[in-house]
Amino acid sequence: MDTILSVAGVSKIYASGVRALEPVDLEIRKGEIFALLGPNGAGKTTLISIICGIVTPSSGTITVLGHDAIHDFRAARRLIGLVPQELSVDMFETVMATVKFSRRLFGRSANDAYLEQVLKDLSLWDKRGAKIRELSGGMKRRVLIAKALAHEPDVLFLDEPTAGVDVALRRDMWKLVHRLREKGTTIILTTHYIEEAEEMADRVGVIDKGRLILVEEKAALMRKLGKRRMLISLQEPMTAVPAELDEWHLELEDEGRRLLYLFDAQAERTGIPSLLRKLNELHIAFKDLETSKSSLEDIFVDLVAHDRAEQAA
Repeated sequence: MDTILSVAGVSKIYASGVRALEPVDLEIRKGEIFALLGPNGAGKTTLISIICGIVTPSSGTITVLGHDAIHDFRAARRLIGLVPQELSVDMFETVMATVKFSRRLFGRSANDAYLEQVLKDLSLWDKRGAKIRELSGGMKRRVLIAKALAHEPDVLFLDEPTAGVDVALRRDMWKLVHRLREKGTTIILTTHYIEEAEEMADRVGVIDKGRLILVEEKAALMRKLGKRRMLISLQEPMTAVPAELDEWHLELEDEGRRLLYLFDAQAERTGIPSLLRKLNELHIAFKDLETSKSSLEDIFVDLVAHDRAEQAA
């Protein structure tokens, strides 16, 4: 797949000496949905702001479809749409006036048919004459997306697109993102809602303390790092795990009523048959077994914790 955006050695050190972003290398493929995950303050917004020309990098290069985003800023920026976290619109303007102004700002000629379709896709057409201040929070966020799409960008950045919105609207946003991708738009989103990345992303990047610690295909990441959980519901509660079971690293849950066993489903030996035999030998009766896959959230938490431990060592 062709590369549409290339980031090489991009870093940010503020005058105060604060290192907001360590050198980052990243390539985004045309037509993909890329999710950048990280806790608050990890550097997600800093990286996006640099790519979009809002923040000046301390080092590195950025190219968008071959255009240097630093030295050929206007050409590169015309290819990018940005939906920021914060509202950045004139509250006394109408929806239609807002998107028309955004289109003109990027030097695009008038195209009312295209803007009408954008507003219809976002369920904003009936609100086209309404002032922004009259809209609900969810509608205002849709206006931000319409504003970002007004100049027909090839790459769309969504910075925490569903922060503070209800679950129903969040799922509407997910559907919209998939529709945009189907039309050929490349989408990069930052989020701390792990289920958002799990639902939408083709690839996942994890950033923490300004360091991009991993970039991986989502499916491959789930296969490679995902563990399975087995919960064993006991007939009688335990106060402690017997020493004879130490090799399985079991944990007690639900006030001793359940044993938790984490295992690698891809491993040649999962350890389950031998564990069940040992439970039988110890006369530990159980009434139910339940297995489930670890989520992307479990993987994310483990990755960040492991990276921080390595940095502290």
